[in-house]
Amino acid sequence: MSSSNTTIGGSTATVSQQLLDTMNGTSSSSSSSSSTSGTSASSLQNTFLQLLVAQLQNQDPTNPMDSSQMTSQLAEINTVTGISQLNTSLSSLATQLEAGQSSQAAMLIGSTVLAPGSSITVSGGKTSEFGVQLAAAASDMKVNVVNSAGKIVNTIDLGAQPAGTVPISWTPVDSTGATLPDGTYTISATGTVNGASGTGTTLTAGTVQSVVQGTGGAPSVVLSNGNTEPLTSVAAIL
Repeated sequence: MSSSNTTIGGSTATVSQQLLDTMNGTSSSSSSSSSTSGTSASSLQNTFLQLLVAQLQNQDPTNPMDSSQMTSQLAEINTVTGISQLNTSLSSLATQLEAGQSSQAAMLIGSTVLAPGSSITVSGGKTSEFGVQLAAAASDMKVNVVNSAGKIVNTIDLGAQPAGTVPISWTPVDSTGATLPDGTYTISATGTVNGASGTGTTLTAGTVQSVVQGTGGAPSVVLSNGNTEPLTSVAAIL
């Protein structure tokens, strides 16, 4: 593509045809590949400075440019450049964090963890580990244990509990003190939070079997109880 220069006003100062095309938004289709890269903050800044120099060279001596406007325009273009650089840095940081999380998740393989779940197993008078996670302190918290028939066989009174993860150690018996038969039971947590009825997130134990890529690229852990949970949902390592 041949280039030409255009004289501004009656002076000898000239502006390249490419600069005029940029000003007017009339770049030819033959330069579409380069115009894409020309929209970067650096290219926009260079184009702006070229336009500013041409404007200064050809300003009306009796009505010169307002220096405060030039300062404002320079500040704006520097802000655009700074935002572009910040976005690049944040993207790089996010990639590094995801890689670090994947490494941490891989180290958990073979470990038993507490993660969101509602099923516990009773076998030989013992139960698998479980707990409750509270977003806020509770003045009273109870855990209901329900059998396969949907009947509440016992209620564990935890009393007042602070916010955070609360591991529960419990001998599996019914409300009369009799040992519960082997099987799978469902748990739910309810109580009083900030003076009103509230719930807690029940946690059940599982062994980390593998690590997979979850939503948005963040790592998730595959547990022996069949659940797949984001790494951020792991509340405790037992």
